[in-house]
Amino acid sequence: MPHTSPEQLLDRLDELKRPGGARARARLQRALAEAARRDFDDAASLIRFHEILLFLRAYPQQPDLLRRAETILSSFKRRVDRLRDAADFFEFAEPEVSGIAGTSFSAVFGYDIARWLAARFPSRVRIEWEGYEDKGQLAAVLPRFIPLLEEEAYVENFFAHRDELLRAAKGDERSELAWLLRRFERLRLPRADVAALYDSLRLAVLWKLGNSAATRTRMRHRVRRIFYHDAPLLARRDVSLARELADSPPLPVEKLSRAEGQKLLDMGRETMAVRYRELHGFTYGDPRTVRRADAGRGVEIFLWGVPMRRRLPTLAYHAVLIFKNGVPCGYAEALTLFERVEAGLNLFYTFREGESAWVYARVLRLFKQMLGARVFSIDPYQLGSLNEEGIASGAFWFYRKLGFRPVVPRLARLTAREEHKVATRTGYRTTARTLRELASGHVLYEAPDSQPGAWDAFHIRNLVAAVARRTARLYGGDPERARRACVEKVSDALGISAARWNDDERRALENFSLLLALVPNLSRWTEEEKSAVVRIIRAKAGADELAYLRLLQKHQRLRREIIRIGAAGSRSRRRGRRQGQEAEAGSSSS
Repeated sequence: MPHTSPEQLLDRLDELKRPGGARARARLQRALAEAARRDFDDAASLIRFHEILLFLRAYPQQPDLLRRAETILSSFKRRVDRLRDAADFFEFAEPEVSGIAGTSFSAVFGYDIARWLAARFPSRVRIEWEGYEDKGQLAAVLPRFIPLLEEEAYVENFFAHRDELLRAAKGDERSELAWLLRRFERLRLPRADVAALYDSLRLAVLWKLGNSAATRTRMRHRVRRIFYHDAPLLARRDVSLARELADSPPLPVEKLSRAEGQKLLDMGRETMAVRYRELHGFTYGDPRTVRRADAGRGVEIFLWGVPMRRRLPTLAYHAVLIFKNGVPCGYAEALTLFERVEAGLNLFYTFREGESAWVYARVLRLFKQMLGARVFSIDPYQLGSLNEEGIASGAFWFYRKLGFRPVVPRLARLTAREEHKVATRTGYRTTARTLRELASGHVLYEAPDSQPGAWDAFHIRNLVAAVARRTARLYGGDPERARRACVEKVSDALGISAARWNDDERRALENFSLLLALVPNLSRWTEEEKSAVVRIIRAKAGADELAYLRLLQKHQRLRREIIRIGAAGSRSRRRGRRQGQEAEAGSSSS
C-alpha cells in the first residue's frame, strides 16, 4: 500500500467530514483510525487535525464517529507536548487557532477579565513581561503600591530591577498578577477609574491552558440529546429568512436559574478569552437573565442581558452564545432600539463549513421572538469594512444572498451591477476592491411584518451627534450642565417628580432626557403618551431589558421622533456630498 502523507490524510478527512452517505462514513472511519495512529510532526498539521476533529464532534455523523473524535481529542495534550521544542510551536498561539490543550498564549486583557482569570485559574495565569514596552507608564503607577519607589522610578531605569522589587512587594501572594490586582481593588477611586488605570499599563497575561476544560479541545456544554447528521448539511440555498421570520412557530425557550446562568457565563468568558476576545456582554453578563432556546438540529442558543450599571443609555443590549451538540460554535451581540436591531454574529472559523446560514437564520428568529426585532441591521465591519477577513470570505454576499439590501443608493446600484455580472459572466468573481466598496455601508433585512424603508437613513451616531451639537451650543460643551438642564426640561414637560425614584431610574432619566430634549413640543403630547414615556424610562432600569423593549415598541410617536433625529445627520451628509459634487462639476466646467 502506498504511503499516505500527513497532508494527503488531512485532505481526505477534510473531504469526508461533511456527511456523504454510508460509503463515505466507512471511508471516514478508516481515515480516522489511520490518523489516530499517526504522529503529526509539525504544528500546522496538528492544528489542522484538531479543527477537523472539532468539526466532527460538533457535526457527528453517527455515535461511533463521535466517540472516535472525542477519544482522539483527549490525546491532544500528549500530541502537543511532543512538539514543544519544534521551531514552529509558536503557531499554536496564533489568534485564529489559540486554545488547544497543552498550549499557552499571552494577551492584553482588560481589568475585569484579568481579575476573573486570576481568580478562576490562579496557578495558570501570570504577567508576561517578555516584550513589555510600557515601562514609563508602569513607573508612573507602581509608586502607588510600593512605598518609596519614587526614589528608584524617577532616578534610573528601575525596570531592570523589576523582579527583585515585585518579589519583595508581593510577599506571600501566589503571583505578581494576583498581588497587583489586589492593590488595584483597594484603590479609593471610582471603579471605572480603577479599570482605566489598570488598562493603561497594557499588561499581557500569560495563560498556560494545560488540559483544562477551558481549552477549545475539551470545552463542552452538557446536552440532553445529540443530533446526528446522516444526510447532507443544510446549505444557504435551503434557508429562507422570510420563512423563518414569518411562518415559523416560536422556539422553545426556558429561563436558567441564577446558578446555571453563572455557570453558562463562565463558560462564555472562557470561550472568548481563549480566542483573545473580550465582549461587553460576556464580561458583564447578568446571570439572572440567561435564557436557553432549543433551535433544533443540536443547536442551543443562550441569550442574556447585563445589569443596570452596565447597560447602554438607550439601546437594549443582549449577548448570545451558540452551541452545536455541546460545542461552542459562535457568538452574537444584539443592540436593539424599538424594532431595529444591530445584529453582529460570528461563527468560529472551525464551524463555518457547517450549517452557517441556517444557524444565522435561527438566531435572527430568536431575536424577533424575544426582542421584538423586525429590522436587522449589519454594521459595515461585519461586511468587511476595515476587516480583511470579511473581504476574503465574501461576507457581503453571504448577507446579500440571505436577502439583506444596502441602504445607501449608490451601493444598491453597485450591488445590482455586480449581480448582473455574476449572472451573465461565467466564473465572474467580485474583486476585493469592489467588496471593500460594497462593505462601506450598512445593509438591512426587513421582516415581512415590518415597515419597509423606515430605518434606511437612521444611524445611532446621528443621535449622539445631535446631542453633542446641542451640548456645545447651549452648555459650552459641559456634559454635566447639559444633563442637569435636560432632566429639568424633560421632567417639567412630562410632569415627572423623580424624588422617590431609585438611583438606577434617575440615571435612566438623565440618559433619556438628553434625547427627549431634542423632541419639539414634548409638553404638548397627550397625557397617555407622556405616561408611556415615563414607564419606558423606569423600565430601562428594571430587572430585564425585555420589558423595556416591549414598552418601546408600543410607543409609535416616540419611535417616529427618534427615527427623525437619527436620520437627520444622514440627510445632511448627503446634501453636503451633492453640493460638493456640484461645486466640483462647476469648477471643472469653468
